[in-house]
Amino acid sequence: MKIGELTIRNPVALAPMAGITDLPFRLLCKEMGCGLLYTEMISAKGLLYENEKTQFLLEVDQVEHPIGVQLFGSDPDILADMAQKVEQYPIDFIDLNMGCPAPKITKNGEGSALMLNPTLVGKIVGTITKKIQKPLTVKIRKGFDQGNVNAVEVAKIIEQNGASALTIHGRTRSQFYSGRADWDIIRQVKEAIHIPVIGNGDIEKPEDAKRMIEETHCDGVMIGRAAQGNPWIFNRTSHYLKTGELLPEPTIEEKIAVALRHSKALMMYKGEYQGIREARKHMIWYTKGLKNTSALRQRINHIESYEELENIMFEYLNNYSISPI
Repeated sequence: MKIGELTIRNPVALAPMAGITDLPFRLLCKEMGCGLLYTEMISAKGLLYENEKTQFLLEVDQVEHPIGVQLFGSDPDILADMAQKVEQYPIDFIDLNMGCPAPKITKNGEGSALMLNPTLVGKIVGTITKKIQKPLTVKIRKGFDQGNVNAVEVAKIIEQNGASALTIHGRTRSQFYSGRADWDIIRQVKEAIHIPVIGNGDIEKPEDAKRMIEETHCDGVMIGRAAQGNPWIFNRTSHYLKTGELLPEPTIEEKIAVALRHSKALMMYKGEYQGIREARKHMIWYTKGLKNTSALRQRINHIESYEELENIMFEYLNNYSISPI
């Protein structure tokens, strides 16, 4: 798959997720076989006003390539100016968010609310592509709601205005993340445009990725929530797509070792106070599906240090093999 002149050899992407796909998590997913990365969603206005938190989100590591910065906003000129600023960073492309369903984003006419205004979509994409040298990609949804399913129309406008690739999530904004993703709309978009299309929605295991590609003919797949506590999904998925061989799930020992390493990286990157609080949610995801985790999760939600977390997890691991299911 090519995004402009950029060759993507492994088109299995990690979805940008606010508060989740920070640098430590992206590095872990890259190590585990992720082929395409994005920063967390970054406000164009936040960049304009040099918000400190926004600047922090722009940090990338040299091993992350290919990686794109995802911007959101609704003002064509601000977005274009900030895209021009961002392309000076060591990144490979810029992604524009037109899919976020969060009320705090859509109430400002940003994210998936942009799909209600195809004319503005065209102006935004056209203004940005005229101002930057690196490729622009765009992420959209099926539509804003079931009465406004216009992904094909919007995709054509995005292509006509110079974007190099498109990601589509097969749900409307009103669905948020509920129900099932409509993969047929991904197929319709793929058939309607000529730039690469990345499919997103309900890829929970490697077999889902293969089935999406077979059913929609999309050029790549994007994995979001299924990667939470499960970075192995990238290597397992890319390997399955290449060989048809399904690699085994990680063992409990592997899960806990990586979970602890992830937690330590968060604390080193963000400081112990913030890092340990963010580690709590990741630890809940890592322990999903393991037996006898009710009491464990209660303890995890109150941890205050890495040492405490490590002791809790080693205690759980030691008791795991002798505990009843």
